[in-house]
Amino acid sequence: MTGFDLSRVRFNADGLVPAIAQQKDTGEVLMMAWMSADSLAETLRTGRVCYWSRSRQEFWRKGDTSGHVQHLVEARLDCDGDTILLVVDQTGAACHTGRRTCFFTPMGPEADAGTGDEGYFPIECSTEC
Repeated sequence: MTGFDLSRVRFNADGLVPAIAQQKDTGEVLMMAWMSADSLAETLRTGRVCYWSRSRQEFWRKGDTSGHVQHLVEARLDCDGDTILLVVDQTGAACHTGRRTCFFTPMGPEADAGTGDEGYFPIECSTEC
């Protein structure tokens, strides 16, 4: 996955772009995180997803501490060039809470229908996994 011109990506004032991770076979939206030009380039070059940790100000190679790695299947840039979709093969939980997805809290009328804990896989993770 090389040859993409990173100048087509519209990074924000902090030099970051939001990236949405989606599971390849189910289409499930797993998480959102930030990428820098360097972390995006590494992801495209290696096929292993690497984000930028705003809290630690360093690369966040998904799964380095938890073992819950994201392998890149496909990357797409949205129509405005300011958001990235990463189609991934997720190993284990994507969320630092131990859940399969970070999007587990209902907000609309469906908020009373469930606990929001569907897909919960407890893990020990004190920071970004």
